[in-house]
Amino acid sequence: MLSHEMIARYGTLAVFLNVLGSSLGLPLPVIPTLITVGAGIALVTHVASSTILHFATILGAAVIGGVLGDLIWFRGGKRYGERTLHTVCKLSLSRETCVRKTERFFGRWGVRVLVVARFVPGLSLVAVPLCGAMAVRLRSFVLHDCAGVALWASVGLAIGAIFSSQIDVVFALIAHLGWRALIVIGMAPVLYVFYCYCHRLMLAKALEKARISAGELHALLANNPRPVVFDIRSAERRMLDPFVIPGAVLANERKLQHIVERYGTNRTLVIYCSCPNEVSAAWMAKRLRLAGVKLALPLTGGIGAWRAAGFDVEPTIAVNDAAISGAARPLFTH
Repeated sequence: MLSHEMIARYGTLAVFLNVLGSSLGLPLPVIPTLITVGAGIALVTHVASSTILHFATILGAAVIGGVLGDLIWFRGGKRYGERTLHTVCKLSLSRETCVRKTERFFGRWGVRVLVVARFVPGLSLVAVPLCGAMAVRLRSFVLHDCAGVALWASVGLAIGAIFSSQIDVVFALIAHLGWRALIVIGMAPVLYVFYCYCHRLMLAKALEKARISAGELHALLANNPRPVVFDIRSAERRMLDPFVIPGAVLANERKLQHIVERYGTNRTLVIYCSCPNEVSAAWMAKRLRLAGVKLALPLTGGIGAWRAAGFDVEPTIAVNDAAISGAARPLFTH
């Protein structure tokens, strides 16, 4: 079992590697590492000035590791835009909701979201490339990212220092139990990842039962009456991809009552979003059906599948007064 002295000696390197790897998208136990290192320093160093120096060194390592990792995703977002966002979401355990949630935070706070992003699961991993895609200045990004990593790491180290005595008791118990304790500790994150994976499979299977393909939608649009197509992508996502399916209405999935009042319950409604597995579109379709709409379906693959099928798109600017209240809000400007 690691001694307090070893934790204090190699803590800086451990924190740097953990924060760097986490910023790159690896599932590493960063907060437990920060808490453990903070407790180890508090238990070993008894001189206030020495403790402060240790903490400052480790905090600096965390900031350097975090910003270095984030810069890679930032540059990826700036260069590849939407493709980078989808790649990042595949690394997130909560990828079904991370894009939509991050876009809402970013739309409200802009680059300032980085200050608190690491405290919200899944937010930081998507917020960083989103800043690049939205053309945030490099200097502004680095300043806000440094502040966010420093605040987040400080909280972890402080928790370790404050509860160092209790953590020392836990260390002693783990040392007494030996390999059995390590197996239990190692199984916890494995079980959590397995649970998330099973939940994702169940969600995908449930969504497969009620969707419409791009080809089916194209055929329906030739009929009379035509189905109503809703684009519920965020304003930030429309800024990255300023095109819609012809005739689509910009809508907000939280404005369901406006939609039902305007289009009634007998029209066929088709919804597309920018979320992995069309989760936001599927959620809106389900809520519309509960509100009495007879046929509300998410579009499999969204506008990307529509393009891949060879069908035309039109500029978002062509969609004006048809927009549902609350959807066509002003785009965030830096």
